[in-house]
Amino acid sequence: MTCNSHLFDHLPHETRLELTRRQLFGRGGSVVGAAALSSLMGESFASSGKPALPHWPTKAKNIIYLHMVGGPSQIDLYDHKPKMVEMYDKDLPDSIRNGQRLTGMTSGQARFPVAPSKWKFSQAGKCGLWMNQELLPYTAKSVDDMAFIRSMNTEAINHEPAITAMQTGSQVAGRACIGSWLSYGLGSVNQNLPAFVVLIAEPSQGGAIQAISGKLWSSGFLPGEHAGVSFRSAGDPILYINNPDGVTPQMRRKQLDGINQLNQMAYQSLGDPDTNVRIQQYEMAFRMQASVPDLTDISKEPDHTFKLYGETARKPGSFANSALMARRLTERGVRFVQIYLNGWDQHGNVGGKLPTQCLDIDQATHGLIEDLKQRGLFEDTLIIWGGEFGRTIYSQGGLSKENYGRDHHPRCFTMWMAGGGVKGGTIYGETDDFSYNIVKDPVHVRDFHATIMHLLGIDHERFTFRAQGLDFKLTGVDPAKIVKAVLA
Repeated sequence: MTCNSHLFDHLPHETRLELTRRQLFGRGGSVVGAAALSSLMGESFASSGKPALPHWPTKAKNIIYLHMVGGPSQIDLYDHKPKMVEMYDKDLPDSIRNGQRLTGMTSGQARFPVAPSKWKFSQAGKCGLWMNQELLPYTAKSVDDMAFIRSMNTEAINHEPAITAMQTGSQVAGRACIGSWLSYGLGSVNQNLPAFVVLIAEPSQGGAIQAISGKLWSSGFLPGEHAGVSFRSAGDPILYINNPDGVTPQMRRKQLDGINQLNQMAYQSLGDPDTNVRIQQYEMAFRMQASVPDLTDISKEPDHTFKLYGETARKPGSFANSALMARRLTERGVRFVQIYLNGWDQHGNVGGKLPTQCLDIDQATHGLIEDLKQRGLFEDTLIIWGGEFGRTIYSQGGLSKENYGRDHHPRCFTMWMAGGGVKGGTIYGETDDFSYNIVKDPVHVRDFHATIMHLLGIDHERFTFRAQGLDFKLTGVDPAKIVKAVLA
């Protein structure tokens, strides 16, 4: 039989699909043939059965992930290196760098002068963590609730692959992110809100910032309804969440019923799973029209809430406001809240920029933890803080004792967790005197992901999704270990 594709050119796209792919599948085509055709057409040939989760009882039920976009300087915040004072402006020893690759921004420097942190470190909490209390005085009050991992590492040395790896487990774009995995596996408690919400906070210092793209909260190969829903800081929280003037809720309901009937007919005829996604998205949008306005109205929050988070929590788009919104979302049953705060890519002027960034997050982060405690949500909520990599001990560009710049450093950086299932007051992992290499207990990004999954009662080895002939996992194909020392 010959196939003249031009004979179908005048037909609508979905009809052409029905006359080709659907007939092949529905009239005796083998599974192998179907999978091959699906692959050629760039679509997932995926199983639809959802796993029974969690695999075991667990305290943590929700996540609030505070991602500091750009890579915070561990040397200036949490990884105290007092011996570096004696090394000021001396060259980083070749034995420490050991030929490790550099970014294009510093690879051409004639020398790599050591830049000790300009801030004084002191011990905080009963755990005795040495940290920068000058810039993070409020956070210092919460260290006994936190587990610090100072030996995080990744292969990615540039922002785009590094943040993609941190969010999806792979440097290659197109994979499902953590929030989507948990939405797919655990769902949402509140049927009127999505399981996965994204908030993009605005740094008060402004300036050049790293791009934050929607691929970071993409569902990848998972069903489309598990992608993150991004809330805006100005105007309607979600575009077109409100009905146009003159359109009543009853009229909208009738309109959606008609659209859904058409979509159901299309699904029965074509079997395209994206049609079901559209139906669910329409229905979720309708339910959100009633729930979102109340969610985003913080005018009824008592004054003591703003004493906790700081007065900037009243300003839409601020990190403090986003942290408050995260609490409101979590207490309404949203499974995963992702907050991105830009501005941590400090290749120069660390002395001028880092204080402002810390001021944005310090009181609000402490306030979030205390607020969750007061509402009985802290034990159920896992809070994560960190960036996509760390910063170098050597200075990029000019160096003085009061100011310097730092380049990207993927070989060691610091992250912390608090809340559900975490052993507070834990300090895990060690780096050398230069905060350049890990000397004890390394934790790769995939180990961190496995630990997050474990805290939510999920075995990362068993939680898979079959797509395009592969069983995908958040932790990928390389071995990943759970960091048991941080578990309560």
